[in-house]
Amino acid sequence: MAGFAKIKPELDALGVGLFTASIDGPDKAGEVAAKLNFPVGHSVTRAHADLIGAWWEDRRSIIQPSEFILGPDNKVVGSSYSDGPLGRIDAADVVRLVTFYNSRK
Repeated sequence: MAGFAKIKPELDALGVGLFTASIDGPDKAGEVAAKLNFPVGHSVTRAHADLIGAWWEDRRSIIQPSEFILGPDNKVVGSSYSDGPLGRIDAADVVRLVTFYNSRK
């Protein structure tokens, strides 16, 4: 998330909104949010994960990293699912991807 916070001005310039969410309650999620420059949702449940199409792990009752890039029509144009710390979308890649999509308009 720190990588996204670092390039948020570039994302803002491209018109890209950014937010994250966690199963953590408001206190712990608030600690994370205090270090970021974008919103952090909290108290995500299985119902929330199902609603947005994220990957919920039943064994530990947690949401696994599920990242979505939405187009102007709010349809998913890119996504990433992982079951741990590997395989996450790189913040700079989002800038490149959005710039590429914009060049095709």
